[in-house]
Amino acid sequence: MAQTKDEMIDAALMHVPFDGWSEATFRAAAADADIALPEAQALFPRGAVDLALAFHARGDAALAEALAGTDMMALRIRDRITLAVRKRLEIVEDHKEAVRRGMTLFSLPVHAADGSRALWQTADAIWTAAGDTSDDLNWYTKRVTLSGVYASTVLYWLGDQSAGHAETWAFLDRRIEDVMRFEKVKADLRGNRFLKPLMAGPEWLAGQVSKPGTGAASGLPGRWRR
Repeated sequence: MAQTKDEMIDAALMHVPFDGWSEATFRAAAADADIALPEAQALFPRGAVDLALAFHARGDAALAEALAGTDMMALRIRDRITLAVRKRLEIVEDHKEAVRRGMTLFSLPVHAADGSRALWQTADAIWTAAGDTSDDLNWYTKRVTLSGVYASTVLYWLGDQSAGHAETWAFLDRRIEDVMRFEKVKADLRGNRFLKPLMAGPEWLAGQVSKPGTGAASGLPGRWRR
């Protein structure tokens, strides 16, 4: 089944630049891959939407495989995230138009939830590869923050014509620096005896929230460390 799905995805990538992630692309991909349409529809019940999501998920899986041989723990957190985001985009470098068409598809209200879920899964894949073990509200906030960083970087990358996407990587560095600066502000608030009471409420609430399947949370949300 996995091989058949890959064959459909590969066939679709030949048509997406012209027809987008559409029914026309779906049918053409099935024909090119020599897969009966009913079988293709069984694999991708929603047609092109599920096909586009499968393409995205394959990129996440390729990222995990690519980073498996990297000693991520030898890097600072910020460098792990930078490396992973960059690698994720490099994986789909040859299919930039397919990514662009996917962004268009998932910007439609009817598919926005699917797009958000796919973006979240990428952020989760990156944090997992980076060695994140948080199980409280920080598990959510890390992924929410990274989802924003990743989405904005993808948009910049799609329009970047610089050699080797140098401008995109500079943009990514700035975005991550913004996050680090924000985390420093939070740390300063916690360390200031006059402002610390302002953090008491949010931190108590954070302690009540846990990652799905982990039960009650323990501890308070941490932060990206330099």
